[in-house]
Amino acid sequence: MTATGRVAAGPGVGGVAATGGGIAGDGPRARQVLPNIVERTSRGEYSMDPYSKLLKERIIFLGVQIDDVSANDVMAQLLFLESEDPDRDISIYINSPGGSFTSLTAIYDTMQFVRPDISTICMGQAASAAAVLLAAGTPGKRCTLENSRILIHQPSAQAQGQSSDLEIQAREILRVRALQEAMLARHTGRAEDEIRRDTERDTIFSAAEAKDYGLVDEVILSRKASASRRMSGVA
Repeated sequence: MTATGRVAAGPGVGGVAATGGGIAGDGPRARQVLPNIVERTSRGEYSMDPYSKLLKERIIFLGVQIDDVSANDVMAQLLFLESEDPDRDISIYINSPGGSFTSLTAIYDTMQFVRPDISTICMGQAASAAAVLLAAGTPGKRCTLENSRILIHQPSAQAQGQSSDLEIQAREILRVRALQEAMLARHTGRAEDEIRRDTERDTIFSAAEAKDYGLVDEVILSRKASASRRMSGVA
């Protein structure tokens, strides 16, 4: 978490805005327009942006804060790719500071719902809600690049209203925290008590530490090196 604090990325339940926060705080800044990719086929030429090209290769790129908009985009792509071919893997590349807990659960549940195996790959950072999605990939198919970092912590929340509403919101905050702990415990193999201790404050992992913790299965230096290890049977 930076000095800017955790940024709420979406509405919670009642007066609670449950959010994951993350390393970077704010969402992405303005950038140059990406050039289109031109492809030539027997039917002529057509162009597409790089993200559409990646989707054609069954790759979803989550490179923004996780909110209702980005969650809907990811869910739509997951469902589309399942309808295209339910037996081929889907890859989700992640470089995200985290975000809304309700948006996290929307993506998470869709990942568990669809039939294809889902490979998750961290490129840069997977913080808070994004770390849960990274860990939620199909076992054996969760990866991170060498210099990425992964952050876990408890969901933050903002509560307001009269005292009776605050009591309801307090119970919801505890429920949300317990749900995230159960998710991480399920996908890392760690006990929920250990997850609770480790998410009490920000815990930042290097790529190797994330593998040891069970958040990912492999640290990738390059596609070539990864393929060579698989062929030789080296983990």
